[in-house]
Amino acid sequence: MDSTRDSTGKSALDPRRPTGSAMLRESVTETIRRAVFEELAETGYARMSMEAVTRRARVGKAALYRRWPTKEAMVVELVSEAAAAHLPTTADSGSLLADVERFVRDTMADLRHPLVGRIVPDLVAESARNPSLRDALHKAVLAPRRVAVTTVLRQAVDRGELPADIDMGLAVDLFGAPLYFRMLAVGGPTDDAYVTRLTHAVLAALAASR
Repeated sequence: MDSTRDSTGKSALDPRRPTGSAMLRESVTETIRRAVFEELAETGYARMSMEAVTRRARVGKAALYRRWPTKEAMVVELVSEAAAAHLPTTADSGSLLADVERFVRDTMADLRHPLVGRIVPDLVAESARNPSLRDALHKAVLAPRRVAVTTVLRQAVDRGELPADIDMGLAVDLFGAPLYFRMLAVGGPTDDAYVTRLTHAVLAALAASR
């Protein structure tokens, strides 16, 4: 085996591959990321402090403040990174029914994560009291999701499955709001039968969004 390559066949000399201090920084950042999400889930945004994160991550304060100047900057960046990894797919399935069902199932899978189920409601509540956090999360987290859903809906319009004069803002709201409310507020079964009912209910609402 070529000694300049690892077990995956990647060159150990590849300049894009983190080495030395860069690998250490990646490791520390990942440790901090886990600590932030665990702290958010356990104590909530309002009670969480940079000091509590350093204790949980077992790093010095400088490790946090080199990366983020404030708690808000830290939370917004890490939450937005996690959200970006789970944006709705915009691949054209050729069917609005398939698009809605795929969105429902993918979103359900994301919301079932125990940390997500505790962090999202807390951040929503805190955003109502904190305009700066609300605006930052809207720009970094909500806006990209709405853009992705809008793309899916415009594809349905182009296919003739939705009216050209659809109220796009309302349609985007209808695409995800019922599921978020079910899973994060009131609870209840989310089995295959529910997915089918919700998918058809959303389709009917979308068709009437004019």
